[in-house]
Amino acid sequence: MAITTCVFDAYGTLFDVASAAREAASRPENSEIAENWAKLSGDWRQKQLQYSWLRAVMGAHTDFWQVTQDGLDWAMEANGLRDARLRKDLLDLYWSLAAYEEVPAMLAALKTAGLNTAILSNGSLDMLDGAVVSAGLTDRLDAILSVDTVGVFKPDSRVYDLVGAHFGCEVEEVLFVSSNGWDAAAAAGYGFATAWVNRADEPVDRLPWTPRHQLRDLTGIPEIAGV
Repeated sequence: MAITTCVFDAYGTLFDVASAAREAASRPENSEIAENWAKLSGDWRQKQLQYSWLRAVMGAHTDFWQVTQDGLDWAMEANGLRDARLRKDLLDLYWSLAAYEEVPAMLAALKTAGLNTAILSNGSLDMLDGAVVSAGLTDRLDAILSVDTVGVFKPDSRVYDLVGAHFGCEVEEVLFVSSNGWDAAAAAGYGFATAWVNRADEPVDRLPWTPRHQLRDLTGIPEIAGV
């Protein structure tokens, strides 16, 4: 069955989650992270994801903004940082993360070919709206689908259900793209065609399913979608 709908995870897939710490570190007032911003950013992202998984298992859902703040607080403490002004800088920057450079042209190619395009993310709607507007992608996406609707984080199957409910498409018509190997694997198990954007050249996760495609960036997505 031909692909009619291309759905993307947001953070780490369309938007560079490291860009907040990178930008903060470039400011003279944040010299305390000039040397170790990458570690801080990595710790922040790791805890943000871990807290989403744990809350899903515990049945203790909250919005992604709270998870993002909790992850940062852990990461700052782990790196010996206690500056409230730095914390505010990092959180403010998270609302306007940079899109990866290939994203606008890739989405434009999909739209020109007549495919549906959407975000499916653990992010809260207000966070996602802010990132999409900041990156100038509003006219290149048909929908922003958030776990806010179902009250549980990915990889719960109820999140993937949102795609068919919104577009009225068959599971086999969907190409799901994520930079998270676990997310692409879970979506493959759900029945989507999947592409894992493996920018860091990591090993494939040892899970029951594996992504159908693996790429280093998003430039090959239109070809995979049959454009």
